Amino acid sequence: MCDDNELHHGIGRRTLLVTGTAAALTLGSVTFAAAADGDQETRTIRGTLPTGSPDFVYVPVEVPSGVREIKVSYTYDRPSVPTGTAGNALDIGIFDERGTELGGKGFRGWSGGARTEFFLRADDATPGYLPGRVRAGTWHIALGPYTVAPQGLSYEITVTLTYGEQGAVVEPTYPPDRAKGRGRAWYRGDCHLHSWYSDGRRTPAEIAALARAAGLDFINSSEHNTHAAHPHWATEAGDDLLIMLGEEVTTRNGHVVALGTDPGTFVDWRYRARDNRFGRFARRIRKAGGLVVPAHPHATCIGCNWKFGFGEADAVEVWNGPYTPDDEVALADWDGMLVASAREGKDWIPAMGNSDAHRDPDVVGLPQTVVLADDLSREAIQEGIRAGRSYVAESKNVSLSFTATGGKGEHAGIGGRLAAAPDTPVTVRLEVSGAPRCTVRFVTDQGVLFTGGPLPVAGSGVFEWRTTPAYAAYVRAELRHETAAGPLPGALAAFTHPIFLGRVH
Repeated sequence: MCDDNELHHGIGRRTLLVTGTAAALTLGSVTFAAAADGDQETRTIRGTLPTGSPDFVYVPVEVPSGVREIKVSYTYDRPSVPTGTAGNALDIGIFDERGTELGGKGFRGWSGGARTEFFLRADDATPGYLPGRVRAGTWHIALGPYTVAPQGLSYEITVTLTYGEQGAVVEPTYPPDRAKGRGRAWYRGDCHLHSWYSDGRRTPAEIAALARAAGLDFINSSEHNTHAAHPHWATEAGDDLLIMLGEEVTTRNGHVVALGTDPGTFVDWRYRARDNRFGRFARRIRKAGGLVVPAHPHATCIGCNWKFGFGEADAVEVWNGPYTPDDEVALADWDGMLVASAREGKDWIPAMGNSDAHRDPDVVGLPQTVVLADDLSREAIQEGIRAGRSYVAESKNVSLSFTATGGKGEHAGIGGRLAAAPDTPVTVRLEVSGAPRCTVRFVTDQGVLFTGGPLPVAGSGVFEWRTTPAYAAYVRAELRHETAAGPLPGALAAFTHPIFLGRVH
């Protein structure tokens, strides 16, 4: 039996559902009739979305009992638009019969704009989607009109149901929370990575191999708006590689990495800054054992610029992939937050660097965050990141030691505080290896107060600078490549977290 029916969605059939300040458009439902085992039924849905459509549009699909598999494919038009005007881009995902409630249990997958079709059944699903039983009820195809051309966005969705006995649901297994490690040591990691479970092109196995080659000790799974990859990392973990699980929560007002959440944790993304919902989902990340890390906060892509503020952040990603002008802005913005923390005596937000690698030629581990942790475990790595006991390096070749010492032997390291009187002489010392011809800068709340280098071709050197807490509230170190042509004062090779000088407030 094959029934190919078409349904046209017109503006007059739309129902506008408003929750708070967020709007979602729900179209007329698509209905299927029950059929015999082995049969398939297909429905085709066509419609047009105008400029200014809500962020998400839902197409209800009435799924009868006896369905073995749901398959969805879609296309949309891409008309020519004037230079500087956004064209059409349409994301897609699906929610099951448990509904589309924000933060609810109905989520079954999201591929954004990375795929034109997907399927779900009990024993398997397209990457980015969650396998599981296909239960009767109202499912919803979720459309995300990311950008809409002035001519509107015309789409066509094809839904195919296959009837028959469902397969066995596979119980997921996850990577362990701990690897062998070296006790208290410096561990290297990359916590922002994408595989083919969202819009990346690499398998988990390929990413794990590249992580090991980059000298990494830990990584974090961070697919866009889905946790479907979590069970697929178990076979890639080992004594030498800790694999944490998370998500890149990709909203229309910025992206945030949920770093090291409990296996199977889903974090919703369907809100903007004006909806006042982010705090709820930041708490969701922490309740699941994760860290809240705004990603590439000054990136220029549509929807990437961070607009939620940093009140909920456990750390912030200020270096994302190869160093670019937006990273320079993020680093300067973070330094401004350090100045405010020193002035007001408040806690400061640590910074991170991650590759955000998706596909060749993206380099896994460029950059990487090097963390002083008591063990190679999820909890210990997160504690080191949260405390700021870390620095960011361009590659495994770069290693740093950064300390401040007072006149009586008082000592503090990266992310620490040297308790000393305002006029106490303090010696700041940086030891570097693996950074040939890089220039060293010591940055304080007054700006750059010391510049040394360039380092020899061998890449190693020691730099010392004397100051007082009255002169510098904090000191952090930067290693920069030789001055590059263009707006950047030399791309970064590494930077440390600050050492604060003076009494504890």
